[in-house]
Amino acid sequence: MPLHDLDLSVSLGDRFMVMAYGAIQWPWLLRSLDGGRKKDKADLLAYLELPLDALPNLGSWKADTHFLWHIVSAIEEMRPAQVVELGCGASTFVAARALQLFGGGKLVSFDQHAAFVETTACWIRDNDMDVDLRHAPLGPPPAGWPGHWYQLSDIPSEIDLLIVDGPPWAIHPHVRGAASSLFSHIRPGGRVLLDDAARPGERVVARRWRKEQRNMDFTLDSKGAKGTLLGYKHPA
Repeated sequence: MPLHDLDLSVSLGDRFMVMAYGAIQWPWLLRSLDGGRKKDKADLLAYLELPLDALPNLGSWKADTHFLWHIVSAIEEMRPAQVVELGCGASTFVAARALQLFGGGKLVSFDQHAAFVETTACWIRDNDMDVDLRHAPLGPPPAGWPGHWYQLSDIPSEIDLLIVDGPPWAIHPHVRGAASSLFSHIRPGGRVLLDDAARPGERVVARRWRKEQRNMDFTLDSKGAKGTLLGYKHPA
């Protein structure tokens, strides 16, 4: 996503980091254009009892099929009461359907683009699903993290599953690291799923999370177009 679409002031240091990482992570950016095999997408939709045209073409900034399978698997296994998502879109649709099929928990999804939030909300309603979609503009990040971050409000006090699919790396390669500001809300035994985890910036984020979050374990699944970091909070 182009920086000018975000309408944010970006420091020279952040611009340099974006340019530097862009020069080294172009293979991952090329891979991100692939949303997965058509068969994998068809299998996912069949598993969710949805028609083949229920999802748009995946790839580019959208979550790939492998990441979507991680969401479905986590929801089916955990039967979470509360899911929180950062960055709405195809992942919102899939998570909402999985919750509908497996346990009926609640989903709150935040995104920085008000128009996209409304479009996604209409898409969800048209498919008879229920999601609490909220506009969360980008602004100052939590202490210790670069770039910009969602200005969140009324965050659920207890989160079973946290899905991190935003903000875009063009703000800063480490921007998604600020999702750790929500880790205190994750209940013991809860999980985190970070998309695009094979990219160099997200690998740096993962190393810092492993160092700072002593009550959590993180594993990288490098399969799929972009990779997924799976986080697990130790039981109390």
